[in-house]
Amino acid sequence: MIRLAIVVEGPTEEEFVKQILADHLRQRRVEPQPILLGRARGRHGGGNVSAERLVIEMVRLLGSFDAVTSMVDYYDFRKKGNLTVDELEKSLTDLYIDRYGHVKYPKQLLPYVQIHEYESLLFSDVDVFSELIDVAPDSVETLHGVRARFSTPEDIDDGRETAPSKRIVGAIPNYNKIVDGPLLAMKTGLDVIREECPRFGAWLMRLESLGQEKSSDSIEARR
Repeated sequence: MIRLAIVVEGPTEEEFVKQILADHLRQRRVEPQPILLGRARGRHGGGNVSAERLVIEMVRLLGSFDAVTSMVDYYDFRKKGNLTVDELEKSLTDLYIDRYGHVKYPKQLLPYVQIHEYESLLFSDVDVFSELIDVAPDSVETLHGVRARFSTPEDIDDGRETAPSKRIVGAIPNYNKIVDGPLLAMKTGLDVIREECPRFGAWLMRLESLGQEKSSDSIEARR
């Protein structure tokens, strides 16, 4: 079983890993553990995400886990400037290499930045909002209208007033990020989310492959 640390920035992502990713990955010989950013050093975790802080956290965890990844939001990522999400993600690898050297870069370090924020995943199937939250039909139609304007849920932009979470709260004021967020994702299901959100899907496939790589290594070691 591969021990995988997933550095998250808040309790919503932490619950997503525990309630949804964990069962899925365990079936593929990967045991994920969410680590709220900051807890690896005994500090109060969450928020205040920067490239340097995230890389330091992931490097510390490498000593205790077989692999380390991250699930943090592009939205409000500090000092990202005009970097795209892909450029920002690559900058995490570059920062590690600059600090520790290219030769030491481990394949078990897998930085991932969620575009644009966790709530974008919830637009994979807007109808589930009406199943789990007491909302008026026109509120769900408003969310349908948002989804229809973008190629994928991951493309919903992250402006101060137009981020996915802002759009949800605008349509459904009683939306509770920590409680409703993981439940909506669970109701939607990973199969739908990964199909609708290709970037997230590629990350999930990479995590699934960790268990397969471990099995292959074990077979090679016995030959």
